[in-house]
Amino acid sequence: MTQRIIPVALCQQSYGSDVAANRQKNLHAIARAAEGGAKLVVLSELHDSLYFCQTENVDTHDLAHPLDADSCRAYAEAARRHGVVLVCSFFEKRAPGISHNTSVVYDADGSEAGRYRKMHIPDDPAYYEKFYFTPGDLGFHPIQTSLGKLGVLVCWDQWFPEAARIMALSGAEMLIYPTAIGLESTDTPEEQQRQREAWITVQRGHAVANGLPVVTVNRVGYEPDPSGATGGIQFWGSSFVAGPQGEFLYQAPTDREEIKIVEIDMNRGEQVRRWWPFLRDRRIDAYSPLLKRFND
Repeated sequence: MTQRIIPVALCQQSYGSDVAANRQKNLHAIARAAEGGAKLVVLSELHDSLYFCQTENVDTHDLAHPLDADSCRAYAEAARRHGVVLVCSFFEKRAPGISHNTSVVYDADGSEAGRYRKMHIPDDPAYYEKFYFTPGDLGFHPIQTSLGKLGVLVCWDQWFPEAARIMALSGAEMLIYPTAIGLESTDTPEEQQRQREAWITVQRGHAVANGLPVVTVNRVGYEPDPSGATGGIQFWGSSFVAGPQGEFLYQAPTDREEIKIVEIDMNRGEQVRRWWPFLRDRRIDAYSPLLKRFND
């Protein structure tokens, strides 16, 4: 097989309340990544603002914008200027009262290669996303880019093996998860460690089960809860790249920003699938119970 290496940049960053400043920070990170040789650049979830889902506030919907807004065009232009495929994450205003948590992929010529609307929407203390986001309606379809087919999912999607599997069965060559997740201050250190390790382990499992590399980019730093109901979120960073056997190719620190370029061998996944032919041996005739909420 002809060698096929993709240099991927993980942009693990913290954000503040100034949307314009956050955007400039992201554009600077994209430029730095491209200067370092990246061909694919991945930003974290909802990267233009604080993670506003810690509270339910109707005025926060003012942050939503259509995908043809100037803010989106700035990222498309950055992809074109630097010649990179760029994975972004937006609070999409689709219509009055209908907004989505949407990832948009811009190709290296600045065109929109495709979009994915987050399918699994959490509703937990400090993660009140159901208040803001309508569940996605585009399904699980890889996005064709000049670098290959990218299986883009978002944060809470990363806990669901079905999403990763459908992306793999639809031809995805890589799974990508823009993310915003962290620690709750009242949990014990032991519980905090269990949660972070579970988050890492489940995604490495998707890599193994599907024979695909996984790229996860999380935000980092502390963001207070505006309501004071909780102690806020300490985002745990730990952005990483896992190979198709779940092996770590890189893992970022838990407590600081980092722009890291990791080279991914795109041919390795096919070789691993030859060794471990999980897709070949699936018993699709016996999986109908998965279509039920619960099998009583």
